[in-house]
Amino acid sequence: MFVVGFLFFCLAFVMVVYLLRHYVFAVITLLYGRGSRKCRDGGVFEPFVSVIVPAHNEERVIGRLLGKICEFSYPKERFEVLVVDDGSTDSTGEIVEAFANKHGFIKPLHRRLACGKATALNEALKRARGEFVYFFDADYVPDVNFIEVANSGFSDSRVGVVQCYIGVLNLDKRVSKVVCLERVGGYRVDQLARDILGLVPQFGGTAGGVRRGLLDALGGFDEHVLAEDTDLTFRVYLAGYKVRYLLEVGSYEEAVEDWRGYWRQKSRWAKGHMQCAFKHFLPLLKSGNLSFREKLDGLLLLFIYFVPVLIGLGWILGGLCFLFGYGLGGGSAAFVLTLIYFISGNIAPLSEVIVGVILEKRLGFCKYTPLLFVAFVLNVFICCKAFVDVLFWMLRGKHRLQWDKTVHKGT
Repeated sequence: MFVVGFLFFCLAFVMVVYLLRHYVFAVITLLYGRGSRKCRDGGVFEPFVSVIVPAHNEERVIGRLLGKICEFSYPKERFEVLVVDDGSTDSTGEIVEAFANKHGFIKPLHRRLACGKATALNEALKRARGEFVYFFDADYVPDVNFIEVANSGFSDSRVGVVQCYIGVLNLDKRVSKVVCLERVGGYRVDQLARDILGLVPQFGGTAGGVRRGLLDALGGFDEHVLAEDTDLTFRVYLAGYKVRYLLEVGSYEEAVEDWRGYWRQKSRWAKGHMQCAFKHFLPLLKSGNLSFREKLDGLLLLFIYFVPVLIGLGWILGGLCFLFGYGLGGGSAAFVLTLIYFISGNIAPLSEVIVGVILEKRLGFCKYTPLLFVAFVLNVFICCKAFVDVLFWMLRGKHRLQWDKTVHKGT
């Protein structure tokens, strides 16, 4: 039982590290996070930019996004919109063509076969002409001043990627409220705190932009990982550039509305993130382009989806320690450490959510926070299953994991 107890204490230590990370981010945002760090004022900055929208069977939402893009306050002659109809079998292509016939800056790209998001993005990049390239998923509704505000983030030549705020549109279902709370904790607190502290804000793959020259130098998006956005985040830092996070402007998404959709979406994210962890772990440690604290934060970010796996393992080891009375003071010590797992898996991230809710003045949402405990337990099973799938994928030598698309309803 010594080995079991030793493993349990090691896992408890990892959980405490993540616990402190969440609390630090919550406190930093509460004290200093009323807004993003100010970008340098470069005067009027209106470079030609490209907007890329990948779409596969998005007939219910693509018109809403394109309609909002047509309302952008950025000069129409200074941007283009490349919409990739990625093998859609519904009327997505027809809707895009209708918009293109009315607006010359919208350019449809039709693919006969669906090949996945990263492939669609790379296809559009071959034809994009912008100095900066912005990305939106088809279900998003961006602010009308998105481009001009996001452009300001590139005023620093060291910034390779700008990520903006992401909120939730549909709040009429319990699960979508859970997603909203997660976004508030993630994009109102976690991302902002990392930007304030000069750590590693994450590119979310949508509602953000990349320097075209840098993206070309990196060879575009990696089509073999499910989380092409996380992968790009670390490739950008390894290349010596930074990611800026801007709170002042953003976009709103259609969140999943049931637990089945939640499972499918989180499973895809977990698998993709784990792929990135295996890919970038050693290069991150060896890189001379990141500071020590950036490396530390980068490692914690890379392995964030392994935390639920460790929590599941901790439950098993804690139960064994408790049953066999192993530990300081018998089974009671193991029970206390099990509580540490529970706290680090719930209360610490919950502190970020609460701070975000307070700062956004949405106190009414606090009554839905108990649902986060349901999501926490579900995430343990989601990530454990994803971990097994990724291990088998690596053993089989497959080039790609199956892409599991999120279905949008246009709500």
